[in-house]
Amino acid sequence: MKVAENREGIKERSYRFALRKVNMDKSILNTRGGNVLGNQILWSGTSIGANAEEAVAGYSRDDFIFRMNIALREARETHY
Repeated sequence: MKVAENREGIKERSYRFALRKVNMDKSILNTRGGNVLGNQILWSGTSIGANAEEAVAGYSRDDFIFRMNIALREARETHY
């Protein structure tokens, strides 16, 4: 049961994170060069949750791990 709860927690946290990135993107767009930077943050920040959703629906444990690793790389990119 704990694994299922963690998976749901990851989905919820990544969704809330994506919402924060969308709101942050709106403020960045008003700065010089903000369009490019804002879009990149928006894409990588929202990709985390999309990949987490795909992971939870994965066909196998290996598929889950693969997709969660993609989500981790997107999170690292967003952090940078």
